[in-house]
Amino acid sequence: MANFKEKNRKVTVSLLKKLKQRRQKISALTAYDYPFAKILDSAGIDVILVGDSLGNVVLGYENTLPVTMEEILHHLKAVRRGVKRALLVADFPLQGFARQPFKNAKRLMAAGAEAIKIEGVRHLALIRQCLKAGIPVMGHIGFTPQDIKKFGRPRIVGKTPAEEKVLLQQAILLKKTGVFALVLECVPPAVAKKITAAVKIPTIGCGAGPYTDGQILVLYDILGLTQGKSPCFAKQYVNLSELTKAAVKKYIRGIKR
Repeated sequence: MANFKEKNRKVTVSLLKKLKQRRQKISALTAYDYPFAKILDSAGIDVILVGDSLGNVVLGYENTLPVTMEEILHHLKAVRRGVKRALLVADFPLQGFARQPFKNAKRLMAAGAEAIKIEGVRHLALIRQCLKAGIPVMGHIGFTPQDIKKFGRPRIVGKTPAEEKVLLQQAILLKKTGVFALVLECVPPAVAKKITAAVKIPTIGCGAGPYTDGQILVLYDILGLTQGKSPCFAKQYVNLSELTKAAVKKYIRGIKR
């Protein structure tokens, strides 16, 4: 939002839609705790997502599937304390669908979320229920981490004409249902460009090329804090793992000399 004259204005769902209309890019990152949330917010990020990616990068799980509602709520409350300006979105974890999903959606909002993100199109009933209750919903298509068992591994979705057609249909369906934005993950840039042109809501790319209305990455990937392999599309801007290790070694030497 560097060129947006109201750069200090609170980011809302309606503001994101205006940014798309003005062809101004939307910036988004994940956050899982108070200190990073406060840093991101003061830096001017537009959207902060308390993603279920916390399973991989914070809790040490193999993937996002084990993340519980209680874990999302715990981290969401911490992030909420650090956010004033950015739009705060909470991921709806896979385990949240097991029982009383609408009640869980309301729990996320009560904990401080201003919107929730729901993966795929199989949960349309819940999306409609949330929207009817005034809960803003962000959609998510392409590679959906909660379907990792179906995909087998992270992969690009939309390389074939058949997959491209399905993605366009899903995007249009979710837009008509009423989601305010769409995350496009691991989608070919040309396909992401078509989807962005086809829907009037903002598209936020995650490994989907430069033609979306905005971009989102996992904070730990861009800071070099991810333990393990980061996605090939996640640019690392600094290596805090090495800087931290060097600082700790210096601390140890200071004690043991």
